[in-house]
Amino acid sequence: MNAFQTFEGKPHTLGAVPHNDGVNFAVYSKNATRVVLDLFDSADAKQPSASIEFDPVKNRTGNIWHIYVKGLTKGAIYLYRVDGPYNPPQGHRFNFNKYLLDPYAKALTSGSIFQSYNRQRELGLAGVENGKLSDLSNFPKCVVVEDIEFDWQGDKPLNLPLSKSVIYETHLKGFTASPTSGVPFPGTYRGFIEKIPYLKELGITAVELMPIFEFDEFENGNINPRTGDRLKNYWGYSTIGFFAPKTSYAADKTPGGAVREFKEMVRELHKAGIEIILDVVYNHTAEGNEHGYTFSFRGFENSSYYMLPDNEKQYYHNFSGCGNTLNAAHPVTTRFILDSLRYWVSEMHVDGFRFDLMGIHDVETMNQVRGMMDSIDPSLLLYGEGWAAGGPLYPGDEWAMKANMQKLPGIGAFCD
Repeated sequence: MNAFQTFEGKPHTLGAVPHNDGVNFAVYSKNATRVVLDLFDSADAKQPSASIEFDPVKNRTGNIWHIYVKGLTKGAIYLYRVDGPYNPPQGHRFNFNKYLLDPYAKALTSGSIFQSYNRQRELGLAGVENGKLSDLSNFPKCVVVEDIEFDWQGDKPLNLPLSKSVIYETHLKGFTASPTSGVPFPGTYRGFIEKIPYLKELGITAVELMPIFEFDEFENGNINPRTGDRLKNYWGYSTIGFFAPKTSYAADKTPGGAVREFKEMVRELHKAGIEIILDVVYNHTAEGNEHGYTFSFRGFENSSYYMLPDNEKQYYHNFSGCGNTLNAAHPVTTRFILDSLRYWVSEMHVDGFRFDLMGIHDVETMNQVRGMMDSIDPSLLLYGEGWAAGGPLYPGDEWAMKANMQKLPGIGAFCD
């Protein structure tokens, strides 16, 4: 029996939002018939300590499922399970056995989706093939984050002119991973802070970080033919959490520690006169194709979040070359992309974005991105790859090409 008191909650803000005496949870699912919120006592808990089922009448407004859980606070750890039709030819892949990450989760605990499933297959545990995990101790879980608790110490955008910019692209972990970096916390946001004087010596005015959105290094199933070791996804171009900075890049591994540490890095870079630009990947996710894993979007509403062939919806359009393509033109996915970008600017204080395979996204979505950013701060920098990796809709990417490598009066954009 659940020890928490629950109320209807509000549908307006998706994700988990803490308040004085509880947390409001809200997720999108048009075709779900059942939604359960699973709570955990710790990051390495094997199973939920409590499960709260949404009432489909009281806790649903349109296609948004919402609930307010009194007694929860920041730092609470959770996952979802969602039931509904499993009919791939119609685009539906609901599976109540699957534990799902909140698409709007602002932090994840340490762990690996792919290691969790593969390990249980290796052990021959029953139920794994249909998604049932008997041990969630290494499965990443969502963390409730309180955005307003961080002291930004008056941090403001630097608004450096593009004509004066010297952008340094680097990998957050790789930049200080070697012992020769001489930092006490190599490969972390904190380690990056230690090297700010070095960046100043180089004369750079902005760092462009390769993907720091949460991803899973163990997604790669290939084997090194010389050593027999399983290869890792080092670069991070396969996102699983679009609001969450990567936990393994933080020296502080406590739930939510990566958020605080990332903010500290941004604040200290700005103090040194250095802007921060994020390389972002909104063209696909790590859930893969029809043979891939279900751990988030696919389990909430596959037919909304992904581009599916009209007559063969059991498959995925794969313009990204990575198994699937996010359906950026769908209103729900468009909102998701806008909400994610807005969060990284408003709450994480980043100064711009480099879009991976920007040409895959429809022009209208990218125009909405530009318009939203312009309303926040006209000096924010946007640029990206002006090609679509073979996608048929937007050759050369009209949105990027029109910018013609100029910082426009409204907002900056050029091709990378």
